[in-house]
Amino acid sequence: MMPYRRVLLCGFAAALAAGAAVAEKADKEKATHIEAGRMSADDARRLSIFEGDVVFSKGTMSVRAQRIVIRQDADGFQYATATGSPVHFRQKTDPKNGQPGVWIEGEALRVEIDGRNEKVEMHEQARVTRDQDILSGDYILYDQRTEFLNVSGAKNAAEPGRVQIVIQPPAASGKTPEPEPQPEPK
Repeated sequence: MMPYRRVLLCGFAAALAAGAAVAEKADKEKATHIEAGRMSADDARRLSIFEGDVVFSKGTMSVRAQRIVIRQDADGFQYATATGSPVHFRQKTDPKNGQPGVWIEGEALRVEIDGRNEKVEMHEQARVTRDQDILSGDYILYDQRTEFLNVSGAKNAAEPGRVQIVIQPPAASGKTPEPEPQPEPK
């Protein structure tokens, strides 16, 4: 594989891994595997296109899409667009505070990753599940630098134009529940 393509593919893996925010650190050191019906690369334009039931995996991270387009700018930053019906991704987080890592899963019709600005955008029928908590809307933006999350309403939800969020109580998610505050005696 040519050095440019290797950098491009590794950059895509790093961008996806960063998109999960707290993805398993060991994933960075794992081999990248890509399966697709076809692949084309234009080294002059720094562009690679994978089409036909694309399966991208690296460690605990996996992405399934119909098409993934990866490009690299002159400064070496990578940009990726994955499209599908829908695009599916899955990755495990690192263990934290003695708790095991949890799986983050998501889907959308289009996922865009901006390596320069460290942003992940999910377009159309976007849904993210972390442990048992669920976040869905028509558009989800995650800014990795600021840890800012923005969700816009779903067009085809039970209530059009609204986001849907389900947050499980601590006991349901395997976390230790915080004690309820008691009123002070009079």
